[in-house]
Amino acid sequence: MAVTIVFGSEVQAMNRRNIMIAGAGLFAGLATRAQFANAKPARKFEVAYSDAEWKRRLTARQYYILREQGTERPFTSALLKEKRVGLYTCAGCALPVYRSSDKFDSGTGWPSFVRAIKGNVGTSVDRSWFSVRTEVHCRRCGGHLGHVFDDGPPPTGRRHCINGDAMDFVPAKRMPKAS
Repeated sequence: MAVTIVFGSEVQAMNRRNIMIAGAGLFAGLATRAQFANAKPARKFEVAYSDAEWKRRLTARQYYILREQGTERPFTSALLKEKRVGLYTCAGCALPVYRSSDKFDSGTGWPSFVRAIKGNVGTSVDRSWFSVRTEVHCRRCGGHLGHVFDDGPPPTGRRHCINGDAMDFVPAKRMPKAS
């Protein structure tokens, strides 16, 4: 059985063998592309909800960033200009992830920090956008926070470039007292 396929003005007859070879090539191309996508293996986190529950709990922008590894437009987050003393918490599960004392103005348009609160964020390799970067996510719910770059100020030389919509801010006067 032959199939006639038209590519622009070119007509090509393809038999079953050629169709299978073309299909295998297409599949291999899609599989290779998937390797470079930002897909992550499913992991278990302390805080886990169904997709529908995440959508109910988060704003549309928070869902896009935390659950779909999105990025907010630069200079759009209210947290960019936040100057008070306090903690930045994950908007998905309220885990404290950054201290105000570690924040600095990087001029990039996103809240930037020299370090995260030890043990409260995880990292993974992000191969999206034709580059390799270090992604930062909340260790408790897995929510995407942003990326880490090696162009930050002392003392770490690192810049945690974090989406403001992925976090909430808790001013020091509202933080619970240590016992």
